Amino acid sequence: MKKFLMAATLGTAASVLVTTQFAGPLIAQEAEKKSTVYEQLDLFGDIFERIRAQYVEDVDEGELIEAAINGMLTSLDPHSSYLPPKDFDDMRTQTSGEFGGLGIEVTQEDGYVKVVSPMDGTPADEAGMESGDFITTVDGTSLLGLTLEEAVEMMRGPVGSEIILTVVREGVDEPFEVSIVRDTIKLTAVRTRLEGDSVVLRVTTFNRQTFPNLKEGLAKQIEEAGGEDKINGIVLDLRNNPGGLLTQAIAVSDAFLDKGEIVSTRGRNPRDSERYNATEGDLSNGKPIVVLINGGSASASEIVAGALQDHRRAVVVGEKSFGKGSVQTVVPVRGDGAMRLTTSRYYTPSGRSIQALGVSPDIIVVQPPRKPEEEATEEEAKRNSRSEADLRGSLTNNDKISEDDLKLLEAEQKKAEEVAKLREEDYQLAYALDVLKGLSALAPADK
Repeated sequence: MKKFLMAATLGTAASVLVTTQFAGPLIAQEAEKKSTVYEQLDLFGDIFERIRAQYVEDVDEGELIEAAINGMLTSLDPHSSYLPPKDFDDMRTQTSGEFGGLGIEVTQEDGYVKVVSPMDGTPADEAGMESGDFITTVDGTSLLGLTLEEAVEMMRGPVGSEIILTVVREGVDEPFEVSIVRDTIKLTAVRTRLEGDSVVLRVTTFNRQTFPNLKEGLAKQIEEAGGEDKINGIVLDLRNNPGGLLTQAIAVSDAFLDKGEIVSTRGRNPRDSERYNATEGDLSNGKPIVVLINGGSASASEIVAGALQDHRRAVVVGEKSFGKGSVQTVVPVRGDGAMRLTTSRYYTPSGRSIQALGVSPDIIVVQPPRKPEEEATEEEAKRNSRSEADLRGSLTNNDKISEDDLKLLEAEQKKAEEVAKLREEDYQLAYALDVLKGLSALAPADK
């Protein structure tokens, strides 16, 4: 019994010794870390006071503090930032679908502002801005060395005022200037139309209007076509779509999925991970879908493309997407401003992270650059349009054809001519329509 007590006592003593050996250094390290943080905050206070007292001009203390906060956030990644009250209001206005500006989504790369995508129908789009353009100066002032927020602030201004951007574009030897007149940007989140037997859903952004616009527009086009059996499929055009609200990306994906995961987000703490699943119901009732993407398709666009691709619900056509696979949480802070902080990464249903990689299309189709149209002479046009019927002595078609069949042939010819014309205007979209036509041809015949 005495031996047992002795052993137990020695064990307890050893346990206390080991706990002390480990806990002591940890407590010391924690105390040292806190001490270093307080020293750095004191350093910040010293520099702040020195600037206020000795800078060559009077400074606004509030602006200094805002710049320090923004510097802390922007040092983390390109998408984290501080939003002063005015910028916070602008952001909320943008997500509602109407705001003032140029109509371009931008990021920062190598110290310059890079265009993620121009928004359809905006002043930037009409001025010819393209995804991948670098903006080097605004009204003759260089953007090099400025933060993204500072550069964006330089591009803001009164509606109706002119701005001159100097642009560097891949494939163009020299920088060139683009004149844009600022305007109120009224975004139609989804534009819909019929192209032959296909419904084209052009999604320009993901704001609060996106899913309602898409649902209403799709129903309208199906009705105009004469019913679901009259359309062969849907082209979901996400090109140059810079993204937007995660909730809307989930809703658009869910519109064409009956079940399964749409996207998952994973943060620093595993407990903060979330998964979003589709609910039953497909707005298209299983019609074939082709998703169009390019280098300007980012964030929410990539969530939709990745979800439909992983579930084999759509064929993805075009070029590799932008690769923004992070989620920003906007947190209101004191003073009516907000902090936009990257809090998680998102993953497609198969577990792929798109961050810096993008979504790779199933079929790569590069949009050829637009070339000035060459005017053909009347004689050349006639020569290029000659057929068997124009040849001297050609045989005539003696087979009888009904008036209805003749009208059907003429309608099919007209459709083919429209597709051929579209190839000149938008090669990627024409290719997507050809894919849909092929998919519908493989569908089993009605019995």
